[in-house]
Amino acid sequence: MPAPLQGRLGWIWFRSASAAFGLVTLNWLLLGGLLVALHALFPQKRIFGYAAGAPSTLLGIALLHATLITLIAHAEGLRTLTELTGQRWILGKSVLWATGLLCLAYTLQGAVWTVSALIALAGLLHFAALRARHWHKVKHDDSRGEGVRGIRNMLIVGAGRLGRRVALDVKSHPESGRKLCGLLDDRAALEGGVIGRVSDLPELARRGFVDGVILATPHDRNLTLRVLHEARRLHLDVEMAPELFGCKSDSEFERIGDSPVISLHSERSPAVALALKRMVDVAAAAFLLAVLMPLLLLVAALIELQSSGPVLYTALRAGKKGRPFRCCKFRTMVQNADELKVRLRRSNQREGPFFKIAGDPRITSLGRVLRRYSLDELPQLWNVLKGDMSLVGPRPHPLDDFEAYDVEHFARLDMLPGITGLWQVTARRDPSFRRGMDLDREYIRTWSLHSDMRILFKTVLAVICGSGD
Repeated sequence: MPAPLQGRLGWIWFRSASAAFGLVTLNWLLLGGLLVALHALFPQKRIFGYAAGAPSTLLGIALLHATLITLIAHAEGLRTLTELTGQRWILGKSVLWATGLLCLAYTLQGAVWTVSALIALAGLLHFAALRARHWHKVKHDDSRGEGVRGIRNMLIVGAGRLGRRVALDVKSHPESGRKLCGLLDDRAALEGGVIGRVSDLPELARRGFVDGVILATPHDRNLTLRVLHEARRLHLDVEMAPELFGCKSDSEFERIGDSPVISLHSERSPAVALALKRMVDVAAAAFLLAVLMPLLLLVAALIELQSSGPVLYTALRAGKKGRPFRCCKFRTMVQNADELKVRLRRSNQREGPFFKIAGDPRITSLGRVLRRYSLDELPQLWNVLKGDMSLVGPRPHPLDDFEAYDVEHFARLDMLPGITGLWQVTARRDPSFRRGMDLDREYIRTWSLHSDMRILFKTVLAVICGSGD
Protein backbone atom coordinates (compact mmCIF):
# COMPACT_ATOMS: atom_id res chain seq x y z
CA MET A 1 0.00 0.00 0.00
CA PRO A 2 1.12 3.62 -0.49
CA ALA A 3 2.97 5.01 2.53
CA PRO A 4 0.19 7.44 3.63
CA LEU A 5 -2.18 4.48 4.07
CA GLN A 6 0.21 2.52 6.30
CA GLY A 7 0.19 4.80 9.35
CA ARG A 8 -2.32 5.10 12.18
CA LEU A 9 -4.02 8.01 10.39
CA GLY A 10 -4.15 6.21 7.04
CA TRP A 11 -7.95 6.01 7.06
CA ILE A 12 -8.23 9.76 7.70
CA TRP A 13 -5.83 10.48 4.83
CA PHE A 14 -7.79 8.11 2.56
CA ARG A 15 -11.10 9.74 3.49
CA SER A 16 -9.67 13.22 2.88
CA ALA A 17 -8.22 12.23 -0.50
CA SER A 18 -11.50 10.55 -1.47
CA ALA A 19 -13.42 13.72 -0.62
CA ALA A 20 -11.05 15.72 -2.83
CA PHE A 21 -11.51 13.21 -5.67
CA GLY A 22 -15.26 13.46 -5.24
CA LEU A 23 -15.28 17.25 -5.43
CA VAL A 24 -13.06 17.33 -8.53
CA THR A 25 -15.18 14.66 -10.25
CA LEU A 26 -18.39 16.50 -9.35
CA ASN A 27 -17.03 19.75 -10.81
CA TRP A 28 -16.18 18.04 -14.08
CA LEU A 29 -19.59 16.36 -14.29
CA LEU A 30 -21.26 19.73 -13.66
CA LEU A 31 -19.17 21.22 -16.46
CA GLY A 32 -20.20 18.32 -18.68
CA GLY A 33 -23.86 18.96 -17.93
CA LEU A 34 -23.37 22.65 -18.71
CA LEU A 35 -21.68 21.77 -22.01
CA VAL A 36 -24.59 19.54 -23.00
CA ALA A 37 -27.07 22.34 -22.34
CA LEU A 38 -24.99 24.97 -24.15
CA HIS A 39 -24.39 22.66 -27.12
CA ALA A 40 -28.14 22.16 -27.44
CA LEU A 41 -28.70 25.93 -27.41
CA PHE A 42 -25.77 26.78 -29.71
CA PRO A 43 -25.11 23.71 -31.87
CA GLN A 44 -23.07 25.76 -34.33
CA LYS A 45 -20.52 26.77 -31.67
CA ARG A 46 -17.65 24.28 -31.66
CA ILE A 47 -16.47 25.35 -28.20
CA PHE A 48 -19.60 23.83 -26.62
CA GLY A 49 -19.33 20.55 -28.51
CA TYR A 50 -16.29 19.13 -26.68
CA ALA A 51 -17.18 16.00 -24.72
CA ALA A 52 -20.85 17.04 -24.65
CA GLY A 53 -21.85 13.53 -25.58
CA ALA A 54 -18.97 11.65 -23.98
CA PRO A 55 -19.26 11.58 -20.17
CA SER A 56 -16.62 8.84 -19.92
CA THR A 57 -14.07 11.27 -21.41
CA LEU A 58 -14.88 13.85 -18.75
CA LEU A 59 -14.67 11.19 -16.05
CA GLY A 60 -11.20 10.22 -17.27
CA ILE A 61 -10.06 13.84 -17.19
CA ALA A 62 -11.55 14.22 -13.71
CA LEU A 63 -9.58 11.23 -12.38
CA LEU A 64 -6.35 12.54 -13.93
CA HIS A 65 -6.93 16.03 -12.58
CA ALA A 66 -7.77 14.76 -9.07
CA THR A 67 -4.76 12.43 -9.01
CA LEU A 68 -2.34 15.19 -10.00
CA ILE A 69 -3.78 17.62 -7.45
CA THR A 70 -3.63 14.99 -4.67
CA LEU A 71 -0.05 13.94 -5.44
CA ILE A 72 1.27 17.51 -5.64
CA ALA A 73 -0.60 18.57 -2.48
CA HIS A 74 0.78 15.57 -0.59
CA ALA A 75 4.30 16.28 -1.79
CA GLU A 76 3.89 19.88 -0.60
CA GLY A 77 2.87 18.69 2.88
CA LEU A 78 -0.79 19.77 2.84
CA ARG A 79 -1.84 17.11 5.36
CA THR A 80 0.67 18.38 7.94
CA LEU A 81 -0.63 21.96 7.84
CA THR A 82 -3.55 23.25 9.86
CA GLU A 83 -3.22 27.00 9.22
CA LEU A 84 -5.69 28.27 6.62
CA THR A 85 -3.12 30.56 4.98
CA GLY A 86 -0.67 27.73 4.37
CA GLN A 87 -3.45 25.47 3.10
CA ARG A 88 -4.65 28.11 0.65
CA TRP A 89 -1.14 28.56 -0.75
CA ILE A 90 -0.52 24.82 -1.22
CA LEU A 91 -3.98 24.22 -2.70
CA GLY A 92 -3.48 27.04 -5.20
CA LYS A 93 -0.03 25.75 -6.12
CA SER A 94 -1.29 22.16 -6.52
CA VAL A 95 -4.29 23.09 -8.65
CA LEU A 96 -2.19 25.46 -10.81
CA TRP A 97 0.49 22.84 -11.55
CA ALA A 98 -2.02 20.03 -12.12
CA THR A 99 -4.11 22.22 -14.46
CA GLY A 100 -1.01 23.42 -16.33
CA LEU A 101 0.21 19.84 -16.85
CA LEU A 102 -3.17 18.73 -18.20
CA CYS A 103 -3.35 21.71 -20.56
CA LEU A 104 0.18 20.97 -21.82
CA ALA A 105 -0.61 17.28 -22.34
CA TYR A 106 -3.75 18.00 -24.38
CA THR A 107 -2.02 20.74 -26.37
CA LEU A 108 0.77 18.31 -27.33
CA GLN A 109 -1.95 15.84 -28.41
CA GLY A 110 -3.19 18.44 -30.87
CA ALA A 111 -6.37 19.45 -29.03
CA VAL A 112 -7.91 22.81 -29.83
CA TRP A 113 -7.36 25.75 -27.50
CA THR A 114 -10.91 25.50 -26.19
CA VAL A 115 -9.97 22.27 -24.38
CA SER A 116 -7.27 24.07 -22.42
CA ALA A 117 -9.74 26.85 -21.64
CA LEU A 118 -12.19 24.27 -20.32
CA ILE A 119 -9.49 22.65 -18.13
CA ALA A 120 -8.49 26.09 -16.79
CA LEU A 121 -12.12 26.83 -15.89
CA ALA A 122 -12.33 23.49 -14.13
CA GLY A 123 -9.15 24.35 -12.22
CA LEU A 124 -10.77 27.51 -10.85
CA LEU A 125 -13.80 25.50 -9.73
CA HIS A 126 -11.55 22.91 -8.09
CA PHE A 127 -9.63 25.53 -6.12
CA ALA A 128 -12.86 27.16 -4.90
CA ALA A 129 -14.42 23.82 -3.89
CA LEU A 130 -11.32 22.42 -2.19
CA ARG A 131 -10.63 25.72 -0.44
CA ALA A 132 -14.18 25.84 0.89
CA ARG A 133 -13.91 22.24 2.10
CA HIS A 134 -10.66 22.86 4.01
CA TRP A 135 -12.02 26.08 5.50
CA HIS A 136 -15.19 24.32 6.67
CA LYS A 137 -13.19 21.41 8.10
CA VAL A 138 -10.85 23.62 10.14
CA LYS A 139 -13.70 25.81 11.41
CA HIS A 140 -15.84 22.78 12.24
CA ASP A 141 -13.00 21.12 14.17
CA ASP A 142 -12.27 24.34 16.05
CA SER A 143 -15.92 24.81 16.97
CA ARG A 144 -16.09 21.31 18.40
CA GLY A 145 -12.78 21.78 20.17
CA GLU A 146 -11.72 18.30 19.05
CA GLY A 147 -9.25 18.86 16.24
CA VAL A 148 -8.98 16.07 13.70
CA ARG A 149 -10.58 12.71 14.27
CA GLY A 150 -8.22 9.91 15.09
CA ILE A 151 -6.38 12.01 17.68
CA ARG A 152 -3.15 10.45 19.02
CA ASN A 153 -2.18 10.36 22.68
CA MET A 154 1.45 11.47 23.05
CA LEU A 155 4.13 11.40 25.74
CA ILE A 156 7.02 13.86 25.63
CA VAL A 157 10.42 12.62 26.78
CA GLY A 158 12.31 15.57 28.21
CA ALA A 159 10.98 18.30 30.49
CA GLY A 160 13.58 20.94 29.67
CA ARG A 161 13.00 24.16 27.78
CA LEU A 162 12.46 22.36 24.47
CA GLY A 163 10.11 19.78 25.99
CA ARG A 164 8.03 22.47 27.71
CA ARG A 165 7.77 24.42 24.47
CA VAL A 166 6.61 21.34 22.53
CA ALA A 167 4.12 20.52 25.30
CA LEU A 168 2.67 24.03 25.08
CA ASP A 169 2.37 23.77 21.29
CA VAL A 170 0.64 20.37 21.52
CA LYS A 171 -1.90 21.78 24.00
CA SER A 172 -2.40 24.96 21.94
CA HIS A 173 -2.90 23.12 18.63
CA PRO A 174 -5.34 20.22 19.04
CA GLU A 175 -5.93 20.38 15.29
CA SER A 176 -2.50 18.74 14.86
CA GLY A 177 -4.13 15.48 15.89
CA ARG A 178 -2.14 15.08 19.12
CA LYS A 179 -3.17 15.08 22.77
CA LEU A 180 -0.59 15.45 25.52
CA CYS A 181 -0.63 12.73 28.19
CA GLY A 182 2.37 14.06 30.10
CA LEU A 183 6.15 14.47 30.17
CA LEU A 184 8.82 11.96 31.21
CA ASP A 185 12.13 13.07 32.65
CA ASP A 186 14.71 11.38 34.86
CA ARG A 187 15.83 14.61 36.52
CA ALA A 188 12.84 16.92 36.79
CA ALA A 189 10.50 16.88 39.79
CA LEU A 190 7.20 15.03 39.38
CA GLU A 191 5.13 18.17 39.01
CA GLY A 192 3.99 20.60 36.36
CA GLY A 193 3.01 17.90 33.87
CA VAL A 194 5.95 15.53 34.56
CA ILE A 195 4.20 12.20 35.29
CA GLY A 196 7.13 9.80 35.50
CA ARG A 197 10.62 8.67 34.57
CA VAL A 198 11.74 7.28 31.23
CA SER A 199 11.78 3.79 32.79
CA ASP A 200 8.03 4.20 33.40
CA LEU A 201 7.34 4.45 29.66
CA PRO A 202 5.93 0.88 29.21
CA GLU A 203 3.44 1.14 32.07
CA LEU A 204 2.37 4.74 31.38
CA ALA A 205 2.02 4.03 27.66
CA ARG A 206 -0.29 1.11 28.29
CA ARG A 207 -2.38 2.75 31.01
CA GLY A 208 -2.73 5.97 29.03
CA PHE A 209 -3.38 4.25 25.67
CA VAL A 210 -0.46 6.19 24.24
CA ASP A 211 0.06 6.16 20.47
CA GLY A 212 3.40 7.91 20.19
CA VAL A 213 6.39 9.56 21.84
CA ILE A 214 7.99 12.93 21.08
CA LEU A 215 11.69 13.07 21.95
CA ALA A 216 12.68 16.52 23.22
CA THR A 217 16.24 15.54 24.21
CA PRO A 218 18.02 15.66 20.81
CA HIS A 219 21.55 15.80 22.29
CA ASP A 220 21.29 12.65 24.44
CA ARG A 221 22.18 9.85 22.02
CA ASN A 222 21.90 7.00 24.53
CA LEU A 223 18.48 8.13 25.73
CA THR A 224 17.28 8.52 22.15
CA LEU A 225 18.32 4.96 21.25
CA ARG A 226 16.82 3.62 24.47
CA VAL A 227 13.44 5.30 23.91
CA LEU A 228 13.41 4.34 20.23
CA HIS A 229 14.03 0.67 21.08
CA GLU A 230 11.35 0.64 23.79
CA ALA A 231 8.81 2.46 21.61
CA ARG A 232 9.27 -0.01 18.77
CA ARG A 233 8.70 -2.86 21.18
CA LEU A 234 5.50 -1.18 22.36
CA HIS A 235 4.42 -0.34 18.76
CA LEU A 236 4.50 3.41 19.34
CA ASP A 237 5.25 6.15 16.83
CA VAL A 238 8.42 8.10 17.61
CA GLU A 239 8.99 11.74 16.67
CA MET A 240 11.87 14.04 17.53
CA ALA A 241 11.70 17.76 18.20
CA PRO A 242 15.05 19.15 17.00
CA GLU A 243 16.67 22.07 18.79
CA LEU A 244 16.98 24.77 16.10
CA PHE A 245 18.34 27.45 18.48
CA GLY A 246 15.66 29.94 17.49
CA CYS A 247 16.21 29.53 13.75
CA LYS A 248 13.40 28.94 11.29
CA SER A 249 13.89 25.87 9.10
CA ASP A 250 12.79 25.56 5.49
CA SER A 251 13.21 21.76 5.57
CA GLU A 252 10.21 19.46 5.32
CA PHE A 253 9.35 19.07 9.00
CA GLU A 254 5.88 18.47 10.31
CA ARG A 255 4.91 21.29 12.62
CA ILE A 256 2.89 21.49 15.81
CA GLY A 257 2.39 25.21 16.06
CA ASP A 258 5.94 26.61 15.97
CA SER A 259 7.59 23.30 16.97
CA PRO A 260 9.08 21.22 14.14
CA VAL A 261 9.08 17.44 14.62
CA ILE A 262 10.88 14.70 12.69
CA SER A 263 9.43 11.19 12.47
CA LEU A 264 11.99 8.58 13.53
CA HIS A 265 9.62 5.61 13.48
CA SER A 266 6.04 5.23 12.32
CA GLU A 267 3.97 2.18 13.20
CA ARG A 268 2.30 0.62 10.20
CA SER A 269 -1.41 0.03 10.41
CA PRO A 270 -3.66 -2.01 8.05
CA ALA A 271 -5.75 1.10 7.38
CA VAL A 272 -7.46 -0.22 4.24
CA ALA A 273 -8.29 -3.58 5.82
CA LEU A 274 -9.67 -1.83 8.90
CA ALA A 275 -11.76 0.42 6.65
CA LEU A 276 -13.13 -2.69 4.94
CA LYS A 277 -13.86 -4.20 8.36
CA ARG A 278 -15.87 -1.08 9.23
CA MET A 279 -17.76 -1.23 5.93
CA VAL A 280 -18.64 -4.88 6.55
CA ASP A 281 -19.75 -4.02 10.09
CA VAL A 282 -22.07 -1.24 8.94
CA ALA A 283 -23.55 -3.21 6.03
CA ALA A 284 -24.07 -6.40 8.03
CA ALA A 285 -25.48 -4.62 11.10
CA ALA A 286 -27.95 -2.60 9.00
CA PHE A 287 -29.04 -5.73 7.10
CA LEU A 288 -29.47 -7.84 10.25
CA LEU A 289 -31.42 -5.11 12.05
CA ALA A 290 -33.81 -4.84 9.10
CA VAL A 291 -34.25 -8.61 8.69
CA LEU A 292 -34.51 -9.40 12.41
CA MET A 293 -36.84 -6.52 13.29
CA PRO A 294 -39.89 -8.83 13.79
CA LEU A 295 -37.84 -11.03 16.14
CA LEU A 296 -36.58 -7.99 18.04
CA LEU A 297 -40.13 -6.72 18.52
CA LEU A 298 -41.28 -10.15 19.67
CA VAL A 299 -38.49 -10.45 22.25
CA ALA A 300 -39.20 -6.92 23.48
CA ALA A 301 -42.89 -7.77 23.93
CA LEU A 302 -42.10 -10.97 25.86
CA ILE A 303 -39.72 -9.12 28.20
CA GLU A 304 -42.36 -6.46 28.83
CA LEU A 305 -44.97 -9.10 29.64
CA GLN A 306 -42.80 -11.21 31.94
CA SER A 307 -41.26 -8.72 34.35
CA SER A 308 -41.31 -5.07 35.28
CA GLY A 309 -38.54 -2.80 34.14
CA PRO A 310 -37.15 -1.48 30.86
CA VAL A 311 -36.94 -3.78 27.84
CA LEU A 312 -33.37 -2.73 27.07
CA TYR A 313 -30.52 -2.82 29.55
CA THR A 314 -27.93 -0.13 28.86
CA ALA A 315 -24.73 0.13 30.87
CA LEU A 316 -21.37 1.79 30.50
CA ARG A 317 -18.69 -0.46 29.05
CA ALA A 318 -15.00 0.10 28.36
CA GLY A 319 -14.51 0.60 24.63
CA LYS A 320 -11.47 1.13 22.47
CA LYS A 321 -8.65 2.76 24.47
CA GLY A 322 -10.85 2.64 27.55
CA ARG A 323 -13.38 5.16 26.25
CA PRO A 324 -16.74 4.46 27.96
CA PHE A 325 -19.84 3.91 25.85
CA ARG A 326 -23.37 2.74 26.53
CA CYS A 327 -23.79 -0.90 25.50
CA CYS A 328 -27.32 -2.07 24.65
CA LYS A 329 -28.72 -5.52 25.47
CA PHE A 330 -32.13 -7.03 26.03
CA ARG A 331 -32.74 -7.12 29.76
CA THR A 332 -32.31 -10.69 31.02
CA MET A 333 -32.10 -9.94 34.75
CA VAL A 334 -34.26 -8.48 37.45
CA GLN A 335 -34.44 -4.70 37.63
CA ASN A 336 -32.00 -4.27 40.56
CA ALA A 337 -29.35 -6.62 39.13
CA ASP A 338 -26.50 -4.12 39.48
CA GLU A 339 -27.16 -3.67 43.18
CA LEU A 340 -27.23 -7.44 43.74
CA LYS A 341 -23.94 -7.85 41.87
CA VAL A 342 -22.02 -6.22 44.73
CA ARG A 343 -23.33 -8.83 47.17
CA LEU A 344 -22.66 -11.71 44.80
CA ARG A 345 -19.03 -10.72 44.12
CA ARG A 346 -17.80 -13.24 46.69
CA SER A 347 -19.42 -16.05 44.64
CA ASN A 348 -17.61 -15.08 41.43
CA GLN A 349 -16.50 -18.22 39.54
CA ARG A 350 -14.20 -16.42 37.11
CA GLU A 351 -10.60 -15.57 37.87
CA GLY A 352 -9.49 -11.94 37.80
CA PRO A 353 -11.82 -8.92 37.52
CA PHE A 354 -14.36 -10.59 35.22
CA PHE A 355 -17.63 -11.50 37.01
CA LYS A 356 -19.60 -14.67 36.23
CA ILE A 357 -21.46 -17.24 38.36
CA ALA A 358 -23.44 -20.34 37.41
CA GLY A 359 -27.14 -20.23 38.16
CA ASP A 360 -27.07 -16.47 38.63
CA PRO A 361 -30.21 -15.73 40.71
CA ARG A 362 -30.63 -12.36 39.04
CA ILE A 363 -31.46 -13.91 35.64
CA THR A 364 -35.15 -14.30 34.73
CA SER A 365 -36.56 -17.47 33.16
CA LEU A 366 -36.96 -15.73 29.79
CA GLY A 367 -33.48 -14.29 30.23
CA ARG A 368 -31.99 -17.78 30.42
CA VAL A 369 -33.51 -18.66 27.05
CA LEU A 370 -32.31 -15.40 25.50
CA ARG A 371 -28.79 -15.97 26.83
CA ARG A 372 -28.67 -19.57 25.70
CA TYR A 373 -29.22 -18.51 22.09
CA SER A 374 -27.42 -15.14 22.49
CA LEU A 375 -30.58 -13.25 21.50
CA ASP A 376 -29.93 -10.73 24.27
CA GLU A 377 -26.92 -9.45 22.30
CA LEU A 378 -28.90 -8.44 19.20
CA PRO A 379 -29.45 -4.76 20.23
CA GLN A 380 -25.68 -4.37 20.13
CA LEU A 381 -26.04 -4.22 16.35
CA TRP A 382 -27.05 -0.61 17.03
CA ASN A 383 -23.74 -0.08 18.84
CA VAL A 384 -22.01 -1.45 15.74
CA LEU A 385 -23.82 1.06 13.51
CA LYS A 386 -22.83 3.90 15.87
CA GLY A 387 -19.17 2.87 15.71
CA ASP A 388 -18.81 1.95 19.39
CA MET A 389 -18.46 -1.74 18.59
CA SER A 390 -17.60 -4.16 15.80
CA LEU A 391 -19.15 -7.48 14.88
CA VAL A 392 -15.93 -9.22 15.97
CA GLY A 393 -13.54 -8.13 18.70
CA PRO A 394 -12.81 -8.48 22.41
CA ARG A 395 -16.01 -8.38 24.45
CA PRO A 396 -16.53 -5.06 26.28
CA HIS A 397 -16.14 -5.27 30.06
CA PRO A 398 -18.10 -3.26 32.65
CA LEU A 399 -16.27 -0.25 34.03
CA ASP A 400 -15.80 -1.83 37.46
CA ASP A 401 -14.06 -4.82 35.83
CA PHE A 402 -12.02 -2.44 33.66
CA GLU A 403 -10.84 -0.51 36.72
CA ALA A 404 -9.38 -3.74 38.13
CA TYR A 405 -7.22 -4.38 35.04
CA ASP A 406 -3.51 -4.99 35.43
CA VAL A 407 -1.14 -3.25 33.01
CA GLU A 408 -0.93 -6.19 30.59
CA HIS A 409 -4.72 -6.32 30.29
CA PHE A 410 -4.95 -2.93 28.61
CA ALA A 411 -3.68 -4.42 25.33
CA ARG A 412 -7.14 -5.92 24.68
CA LEU A 413 -8.51 -2.39 24.29
CA ASP A 414 -6.40 -1.60 21.21
CA MET A 415 -9.34 -2.52 18.95
CA LEU A 416 -13.07 -1.87 19.01
CA PRO A 417 -14.93 -4.34 21.24
CA GLY A 418 -17.08 -6.89 19.45
CA ILE A 419 -20.40 -8.70 19.75
CA THR A 420 -18.43 -11.92 19.43
CA GLY A 421 -14.74 -12.75 19.56
CA LEU A 422 -12.04 -15.40 19.64
CA TRP A 423 -12.57 -15.97 23.36
CA GLN A 424 -16.31 -16.60 22.85
CA VAL A 425 -15.85 -19.27 20.15
CA THR A 426 -12.78 -20.90 21.69
CA ALA A 427 -13.02 -20.94 25.48
CA ARG A 428 -16.39 -19.47 26.36
CA ARG A 429 -16.84 -21.58 29.51
CA ASP A 430 -13.20 -21.46 30.60
CA PRO A 431 -13.17 -19.74 34.04
CA SER A 432 -9.61 -18.45 33.58
CA PHE A 433 -9.56 -14.69 33.07
CA ARG A 434 -5.92 -14.93 31.95
CA ARG A 435 -6.88 -17.45 29.24
CA GLY A 436 -9.51 -15.05 27.92
CA MET A 437 -7.06 -12.15 27.95
CA ASP A 438 -4.47 -14.21 26.08
CA LEU A 439 -7.04 -15.08 23.41
CA ASP A 440 -8.10 -11.44 23.04
CA ARG A 441 -4.50 -10.30 22.62
CA GLU A 442 -3.85 -13.14 20.17
CA TYR A 443 -6.86 -11.99 18.13
CA ILE A 444 -5.51 -8.42 17.98
CA ARG A 445 -1.97 -9.56 17.15
CA THR A 446 -3.06 -11.90 14.31
CA TRP A 447 -6.14 -10.00 13.15
CA SER A 448 -7.27 -10.27 9.53
CA LEU A 449 -10.58 -10.12 7.67
CA HIS A 450 -10.29 -13.86 7.15
CA SER A 451 -10.07 -14.48 10.90
CA ASP A 452 -13.18 -12.33 11.43
CA MET A 453 -15.12 -14.41 8.90
CA ARG A 454 -14.00 -17.62 10.60
CA ILE A 455 -15.08 -16.35 14.05
CA LEU A 456 -18.47 -15.21 12.69
CA PHE A 457 -19.03 -18.66 11.14
CA LYS A 458 -18.20 -20.38 14.45
CA THR A 459 -20.48 -17.93 16.26
CA VAL A 460 -23.44 -18.84 14.06
CA LEU A 461 -22.85 -22.54 14.81
CA ALA A 462 -22.63 -21.80 18.55
CA VAL A 463 -25.89 -19.82 18.47
CA ILE A 464 -27.70 -22.60 16.58
CA CYS A 465 -26.47 -25.15 19.12
CA GLY A 466 -27.56 -22.92 22.01
CA SER A 467 -24.21 -22.97 23.77
CA GLY A 468 -24.70 -19.66 25.57
CA ASP A 469 -25.01 -19.40 29.34
